[in-house]
Amino acid sequence: DALYALKIQLPDPNNVLQSWDPTLVNPCTWNHVTCNNNNSVTRVDLGNASLSGQLVSQLGQLANLQYLELFGNNITGIIPNAIGNLTNLVSLDLYLNRLHGRIPSTLGNLQKLRYLYII
Repeated sequence: DALYALKIQLPDPNNVLQSWDPTLVNPCTWNHVTCNNNNSVTRVDLGNASLSGQLVSQLGQLANLQYLELFGNNITGIIPNAIGNLTNLVSLDLYLNRLHGRIPSTLGNLQKLRYLYII
């Protein structure tokens, strides 16, 4: 599961991801996760959560994700190319982290994207 892969990769000193239990049927009951009527993840809200670590390419598997809010953390590394697979993404908020490297050209695939904050 993409979100559980993210949880494993991000040290979480404030336990904001404590409810992210992979044994549950789906992540729609997890804190900071919103789903649509079909139980597909549409939003991940983890802004200002004191998370560190790196983003995982598995995030690109969240086909119905519209909002990825990870601003104001201590996330390092690069933006994975797989983020370009999130073709329903409307908002990508990665600002106030410690990301480096090039902005992936795959973000050009995100035709519904209206808000891109990465600095």
